Amino acid sequence: MAFRKFLPMFDRVLVERLAAETMSKGGIMLPEKAQGKVLQATVVAVGPGSINKSGALQPVCVKVGDSVLLPEYGGTKVLLDDKDYFLFRDADILGKYEN
Repeated sequence: MAFRKFLPMFDRVLVERLAAETMSKGGIMLPEKAQGKVLQATVVAVGPGSINKSGALQPVCVKVGDSVLLPEYGGTKVLLDDKDYFLFRDADILGKYEN
């Protein structure tokens, strides 16, 4: 629960990427270089939002627990209690999966 000690600012979203597939559907172990980059993640913390031009608070579009699609590149890696998390802007998140 290290992310409880870390609160993103403004429109930032803290996510935890899903684990990469280490075995193919046929049961063959995949080497690290053959594993694709995981673009799906779970939101673990969100900031309050950003202030728009009129001075009103624009809330973040996702909430804690949502599954989201991330861009292939970008984000800031954050290490909390020996676990990797990534920090993205709300606008950088490509989409949200319906549960």
